Amino acid sequence: MPLKFKSLPLLSLFFGGAYASAQTPSIRNNYQTEAGVPKLNIERSMIYTPDQDWLYNHHASVIHFKDRFVAIWSNGIKDEDSPGQRVVYATSKDFKHWSPVKVLAAPGKINDTLTVLTAAGLYQYKGTLVAYYGDYDRHRNNTHLRAKTSTDGEHWSEPLDMHLPVVPNHGPEITNSGRLIISDNFTFPYTDDPRGLSDWKMSSFYPDSLYKQDNPAMFYAPAAKSGLPPLCEGSFFQTDDNVLHMLLRVTGKGWKGRLWLTESKDNGQSWSRPAEAPFSDNDSKFHFGRLPDKRFYYVGIPDTLHHYDRNPLVLSLSQDGKSFNKNYIIANEIYHLKKEGLWKGGQYGYPHTIIYDGYMYVIISRQKESIEILRFSLKQLK
Repeated sequence: MPLKFKSLPLLSLFFGGAYASAQTPSIRNNYQTEAGVPKLNIERSMIYTPDQDWLYNHHASVIHFKDRFVAIWSNGIKDEDSPGQRVVYATSKDFKHWSPVKVLAAPGKINDTLTVLTAAGLYQYKGTLVAYYGDYDRHRNNTHLRAKTSTDGEHWSEPLDMHLPVVPNHGPEITNSGRLIISDNFTFPYTDDPRGLSDWKMSSFYPDSLYKQDNPAMFYAPAAKSGLPPLCEGSFFQTDDNVLHMLLRVTGKGWKGRLWLTESKDNGQSWSRPAEAPFSDNDSKFHFGRLPDKRFYYVGIPDTLHHYDRNPLVLSLSQDGKSFNKNYIIANEIYHLKKEGLWKGGQYGYPHTIIYDGYMYVIISRQKESIEILRFSLKQLK
């Protein structure tokens, strides 16, 4: 019998001391419906819409590098995470006009079958841009994290092996100490190399014995062995007490509706046993961050009334990193799917955000078919 939500925080399961005592999470939101929630004044630009081929587009990230925006995403022939999926990118100097799509990384072959590549975020340091992507075979094995570097956002190095068996959810994000942490499904690799290119170390709330790799199919088994629901696709923020708060999507039958929380008090070296948080979720990826005025933010789909619609896209703000109680609708317009494919759906899929020059930028997939970017002035958030 599967464990129910209520029983999980009472468990005292320890795997070689890997877990801290479970506690009821204090991070919460108050979103219920979009009725009465103010809508932001936004600008939007469609980066890419397919025509007759390369119909799957998802896992988008964006960064502003030197004089341009650079966006990367996963680009598949028809279905999600199928052999032949590659990573592509486009650039823009003004947000509105985007270059034609170019291939950043093409899959190789294992036993005459193309591998699967998944876009895994962007990072920059001292004039060098790094693009990360996961690489695994059709059976979700032989997982590798790879990276390419560029000094102009147009010309890229040969692939570099990060020596990590993971497919990240978000690219590296920096902590107060300067450490970089990658948000995966259940592993959160970290490095003190400011370039983000070497000395990565694995970290997880699971003991090492429960996993060998972390990719979109590997989070079910360790969860079942640990008495936890399938947890995946984390995003974290750090409060001024230096605690890292990693929120996790929960998926699978019977576990819908709320994010789960694991925390680290030692700068990402170890993580507490996850517990369900009173933070609503539509079973989708999300992104946490911090505004220039030091408020914390969440961008995601907190609606629970229309499961998997992934609509509307919401911004939630918090003064203290605990109560996300100020909500705004970023977007709720409908996109109509052109070509059906495996698991294609969701109006505002997998948001990733950046803050640049007084604006928040949000890149999303539209029904896992088109890639769109939105922006709004932070002055609206006073």
